[in-house]
Amino acid sequence: MPKQKKDTIEAKGFSIQIYTEDFKNDYISLTDIARYKNTDDPRFVIQNWMRNRNTLEFIGLWEALNNADFNRVQFDTFRNEAGLNRFTMTPQKWIDSTNAIGFISKSGRYGGTYAHYDIAMEFASWISPEFKLYIIQDYKRLKNDENSKLSISWNLHREISKINYRIHTDAIKTYLLADLTSEQLSYKYASEADILNVALFGKRAKQWREENPSLKGNIRDYASLNELLVLANMESYNAILIEKGVD
Repeated sequence: MPKQKKDTIEAKGFSIQIYTEDFKNDYISLTDIARYKNTDDPRFVIQNWMRNRNTLEFIGLWEALNNADFNRVQFDTFRNEAGLNRFTMTPQKWIDSTNAIGFISKSGRYGGTYAHYDIAMEFASWISPEFKLYIIQDYKRLKNDENSKLSISWNLHREISKINYRIHTDAIKTYLLADLTSEQLSYKYASEADILNVALFGKRAKQWREENPSLKGNIRDYASLNELLVLANMESYNAILIEKGVD
C-alpha cells in the first residue's frame, strides 16, 4: 500500500494495528483481533472464519463491489466447496486465487493478516459482538483525532496561502503594473491568480463558480492540504520571478 501510516487502537486490553492509505482506506489487523480468541495461534482463527460459507459470500460480495479485477469464476468455485470437510481457506490463498484487494498479508515485525475496515468489522462480529463494539469505539476516537488535526492543519495552510497571495499581488503591483488604475490592477491580479488556478486545479475561478453555484467561497477554499501547500509555494515562487523580471 502506498504512503502507509501506522496507527494502533485498543480494545479490552488488546492492541490492534491499523495501516492507513492517505486517510482513505484503513486495513485493520485480523491477526490482532484474532488474539482475543486465541493468543497462541491466531492464524487458525482467521482460517476457520474464512472457510465458512457465509464469510465467503460476504467477502466475495465486497470484492465484487470494490474490485474490478476480482476473479468471480474462482470465487464461485470456492463458494461451491465451502462447507465441505476438505475445504480450507487462507488469506494468501484468497488473495492469490481471486485477485482480492480486501486482504493484505504482511511479513516482518508488524506482519500478519490485514483486512479492509468493512471486512475486519465482520470478522470482529464473528469473534465477539462485544469486542467489536470496543474496537469501533476506539476506532472512532482515532478518526476524530485525525480529523481534528487535519482541520487545524488545513486552516493553517489556507492562511499561509492567503498571505502568499498578498505577497504575490504586491509583487505584481510593484514590479509590473505601477501605472495601472485600481480597476486594471484588480483584473490583472485575477488573471495572474487564474494562471495558478489552471496550473493546479485545471480550471479558472469563474469556471469553478459556474460549476458549483451552491458552494460558498472560492475554488481555493475547497482545496486539499497538498493542493494548498503547492499553491503557497507557487505563489511565493511566482512573486520571486516577477521581482526578477522573468516572464
